[in-house]
Amino acid sequence: MRPRKSLAQHWLRSDKALNSIIKAADLQNSDRVLEIGPGKGILTHQLLEKVKSLVAVEIDDDLCKFLAQKLGEKENFLLLNEDFLNVDLPALVKDFPTFQNQNKVVANIPYNITGPIIEKLLGKIGNPNPQPYDSIVLLVQKEVAERIVAKPGRTAFGALSVRVQYLADCEMICNVPSIAFYPPPKVDSALIRLIPREREILAKNPRRLETLVKVGFSAKRKMLRNNLQSVVERENLTQLLEKLSVNPQARAEELSVKQWVNLANELENQDA
Repeated sequence: MRPRKSLAQHWLRSDKALNSIIKAADLQNSDRVLEIGPGKGILTHQLLEKVKSLVAVEIDDDLCKFLAQKLGEKENFLLLNEDFLNVDLPALVKDFPTFQNQNKVVANIPYNITGPIIEKLLGKIGNPNPQPYDSIVLLVQKEVAERIVAKPGRTAFGALSVRVQYLADCEMICNVPSIAFYPPPKVDSALIRLIPREREILAKNPRRLETLVKVGFSAKRKMLRNNLQSVVERENLTQLLEKLSVNPQARAEELSVKQWVNLANELENQDA
């Protein structure tokens, strides 16, 4: 078995990193877990020893054959040879009650599709996952992890930060060096934990919030009032920012998630 570059396969081989993942997932014997991209099953094997059921989704045909031979006799293991981004998971497990309603996600995911995977797990600002997971523990590229957990005012804080933090509490668990994988990727990784939650302040029009965030971060070096002038009249925006106690000359990364929601709601109030 050799990793396929076309599928961005980098298999975990570090016991230290593996133990960190298991600890972060806080597994209980009642948990029903989803694993995306199990690879050769080093994490899968550990998960199966601790949870009620595990659904693993693997796109690689050869790896699925390998995993079936290695772990196929485990009664709490269901392996799906599918593309996670396109799979209708509830439909595929509807005849297997033990594997329905996964409550946790634990995975070392392909870095080239990290964004789409997180979006499928959490949903979008305008369309959150109606059945959110209790927790999502992912091994991702370090740079992406830093963007996800970044605080307002930091260079790494961007549209991804706002979108994910609107839907979940985000925590960086630890860094994982490239040598923890085979083959070693060109970048280091990091372990993150996302806890989907009820929003403190809901966007009255989530799609408007999505648009504001997308346009607002379109040119990070520009002031927010310049970026948003295509969707909000500049003078009106200046007044709204002052009302929200935000510097009218602020850039997009200086606004917290709460301030982004407040801005969207103020604009919605004006249109009401």
